[in-house]
Amino acid sequence: MSLFDEPGEKPGSTPLSAIRRMSRRTAIGAVSLAVALVVLFALTLMPSGYVIQQPGPVYNTIGVAENAEGEDVPLIEVQGAETYETGGSLDLTTVQVVGNRDWTPRWIQVAAAWLDPSKAVVPLDAVFPRGTTSEQREEQNAMLMVDSQADATAAALRQLGYDIGSRIQVVSLTDDSPANGLLHEGDVITTADGAEVTDVARLRELIQRSEGEPIEVGYVREGEAGVAEITPARSVIEGEEAWAIGVSLTTDYDDFPVDVHIQLDNVGGPSAGTMFALGIIDVLTPGEATGGEDIAGTGTIDGAGEVGPIGGIRQKLHGARDAGAEWFLAPRDNCDQVVGHVPDGLTVVSIASLDDAVAAVEAIAAGDADELPSCAAG
Repeated sequence: MSLFDEPGEKPGSTPLSAIRRMSRRTAIGAVSLAVALVVLFALTLMPSGYVIQQPGPVYNTIGVAENAEGEDVPLIEVQGAETYETGGSLDLTTVQVVGNRDWTPRWIQVAAAWLDPSKAVVPLDAVFPRGTTSEQREEQNAMLMVDSQADATAAALRQLGYDIGSRIQVVSLTDDSPANGLLHEGDVITTADGAEVTDVARLRELIQRSEGEPIEVGYVREGEAGVAEITPARSVIEGEEAWAIGVSLTTDYDDFPVDVHIQLDNVGGPSAGTMFALGIIDVLTPGEATGGEDIAGTGTIDGAGEVGPIGGIRQKLHGARDAGAEWFLAPRDNCDQVVGHVPDGLTVVSIASLDDAVAAVEAIAAGDADELPSCAAG
């Protein structure tokens, strides 16, 4: 039997049939690759279900800020007491959230943020809980900011020796609140598990200690004392899961002996409290507290001067460094998130109270900061 090459084929050459098969495979592969690239490109443009946290604006609490009319005014203005010139900076730091319930970043933006150490990718529900609109979240953050300013004022004035009375009052309850039918708007909360509470931070601490077990909350309603047994539920507070009883609270203080006005628009949440308090103290104290140094920081504060943790600490570190700060005051309870993520050129000092913060600023101003506590893992 004889074998014949197809017409035109030379001995030893690749058969035309094989070339045709290779051409078909190449074409199929090219089409498949093109389809995959189109699908991948389409996916990068699709909403992600995440939001991006990135460094936000930095404000010097002993400097100026823009008011509603676009004029520069002192960020902290005090009346009813002698005030003093300040120097350097005591910067509060913020976090900007890219995305909301109506729009989330595209996957290509999320991928870029994952590779950027100054940004964080966070599930949408962690920042914008289901059932909460963007408008409601803004209102809540605005309320937290107002409370934060009052708490900072109380803490600062107490630090300076003033006697300030306070009480916690229920502002509202969430629709699914564990306290529905047990607490009412206007109730003044006095105790939790038998311990006296005069500020929100202390109440939250006692609720966390319950770890979901029922907690007895004492209150006064229209002059009558009562006790409610409430079982906390898991909730998202400032981007973190925690036990909560589903009530919005405000700390009501006796009239302050000094009138403190803080001018800061379009910033919400309670995390500026510590830096507000330091700014108030500096304005009311002779000399430059900072010694001309640029010091940034963050942390909630209660009326007793206790500093609490906040969200977005890593973004705030980068924001402070980019704004020119060389020192950063970080809540001790945030230290685990700080270690290994401090930008070059920034020194972090761990604080747990307003006493710690004041001592740190004094040491930095005096050039004697070597012994200040830094953040350590665990």
